[in-house]
Amino acid sequence: MTANVTAVTDDTDGMDGVDGVDGAEGMDGGEGVEGVGGPPEGRWDDGLIARRSDERAARPVRPPRPVRPPSNAPRDGDDEYDGLPPGGAYDGRLRGRLDALRELVGLSRTRLEAATLAEAGRVLDEAAARQRLSARHTVVAVAGATGSGKSTLFNALAGVQISDTGLRRPTTSSPIACSWTDGAAGLLDRLGIPGRLRRRPAPPGFRDDALNGLVLIDLPDHDSAATAHRDQVDRVLTLVDAVIWVVDPEKYADAVLHERYLRPLAGHAEITFVVLNQVDRLPGDAADLVLDDLRRLLDEDGMALGEHGEPGATVLALSALTGEGVGELREMLGQFVQERGAAARRLSADVDAAAARLRPVYVADGRRPPELGERARDRFTDRLAAAVGAAAVGEAAEREWRRNAGKSCGTPWLRLWRWYEANRALGAGLDPISGQTPAEGEEEEITARQRVEQAVRTVADDAAAGLPAPWAQAVREAAVRGAAGLPEELDVLAVRAGVPRGRPPKPAWWPAAVLTQASMTLLQIFGGLWLVGQIVGVLEPQLLPPVLVMLAGIVGGPLVEWACSVAARGPARRYGQDAERRLREAAAGCGRARVLDPVSAELMRYWEVREQYVAVTGLSTTGR
Repeated sequence: MTANVTAVTDDTDGMDGVDGVDGAEGMDGGEGVEGVGGPPEGRWDDGLIARRSDERAARPVRPPRPVRPPSNAPRDGDDEYDGLPPGGAYDGRLRGRLDALRELVGLSRTRLEAATLAEAGRVLDEAAARQRLSARHTVVAVAGATGSGKSTLFNALAGVQISDTGLRRPTTSSPIACSWTDGAAGLLDRLGIPGRLRRRPAPPGFRDDALNGLVLIDLPDHDSAATAHRDQVDRVLTLVDAVIWVVDPEKYADAVLHERYLRPLAGHAEITFVVLNQVDRLPGDAADLVLDDLRRLLDEDGMALGEHGEPGATVLALSALTGEGVGELREMLGQFVQERGAAARRLSADVDAAAARLRPVYVADGRRPPELGERARDRFTDRLAAAVGAAAVGEAAEREWRRNAGKSCGTPWLRLWRWYEANRALGAGLDPISGQTPAEGEEEEITARQRVEQAVRTVADDAAAGLPAPWAQAVREAAVRGAAGLPEELDVLAVRAGVPRGRPPKPAWWPAAVLTQASMTLLQIFGGLWLVGQIVGVLEPQLLPPVLVMLAGIVGGPLVEWACSVAARGPARRYGQDAERRLREAAAGCGRARVLDPVSAELMRYWEVREQYVAVTGLSTTGR
């Protein structure tokens, strides 16, 4: 069979060994013209423009038989199918998840570091790049350690000696591609495989039509001593649609393989084949024992195994050298390729991995849903009201009402005494209303500023409780930015909306009380003059009537003042409460505009990105 193979040695990167002439897809279209669109059906093309004889050129070109997917394969447009239809667009759930991931990255750029979103951005870029390329091809990489026999298996699947094998290590130094059908040039360009390393499988007469659409990549050894080889393996593994890991009985438990590749790619189990090669070297039941131990290790890696019809990795034993089990692998690959869902499953697994990596920055710790509840808002308002002195303002307003009532309804002698006390307080350097010295007022101002800062810190901590670290930090920063200048603005509000200027309004009974108090004062004066007139002999001596009149004024004045003070309690309290409410509402409005609204906006942004994250994971939002 190998005698029929002509090696491709053209070094021109633009010459595609898979497609013949890049861009000409005669085999796929069924209308190729010989020498331009590719060879006729039944002829093997080595990837070069071959000069055909006139006799061969005269043969009619037969269109290829269309490839039908298995009967159990989902059809394009099916809601449960997330694959790439021939049009190249992602269907169903995967498209929605990619859109949600794109929206998530856009909303998070100003809140998260670029390194945190780097993997999600890479997945989106790869999804867009894969969507633009052929949906009819499935790119499968053959990876393995040194001496595992992966190149031998690669040649066995291709049916021709393509990749070098031998004792010299490493044997494979660059990725080599083998495509069963035309049209994969763009995919191979994306992998960075030059035209001189692109091959075709065995001649058409020996090909398996079930593998039409397969693009097989032989990778360098992942444990190669050459760093460049390992870098190529890591790069290509992020771009292919599926991977065949080839292990041998000696290195199947290698820690590098499991810790660096299989364990991190456990979520990609559905597009993973794990092949135990060289079973011909194992005597008796040893192959079964090694295969069972390999399954155990994969299970410990977290990789689901596709057993009993369940989705997961495919694990089988074979011998690439003797051909034992190669036919079974070829059959599995044929069914896998014809389903045309590997690219979508790979991208879906990549989205799962990106979502798992982003989980700590989007999912709260579960103690309670992050929110700014009414209790937190009320506590913040209470602290601002205390800082601005709303209660003290209400008490001052109430005292002012009573003081005004005392001035109007009190006895002259009591008002004279209060005037004396006020002058004495001013002489002592005290505030006649609060009774505090200026130094005490400065200390109160400092305390008020500290109360404002404490109120802001407390409401920020309440809102950020349970949030992931980046969003909790964003909430606290929003609160701190809003708190800048808040104490000064509250001071202005305290002046504007504090104790009302001017005299308090008078109730309807006020004139009658004033008139009654004036009458009591007149009775005192009249009784006193009457008594003096009797003493000096101007009037006829009659002690009892003037004494009674004067006593009525003396007793009636305080009684009127007491009655007025009792009647003024209700209006004074309401007056003080109104003053306290106005200042409290003004402080609350200021705090809401400067602190609460920005904090609420940050929480809303978090819930918005959280909804997008839930859409990316594909989970229900009921459990948030």
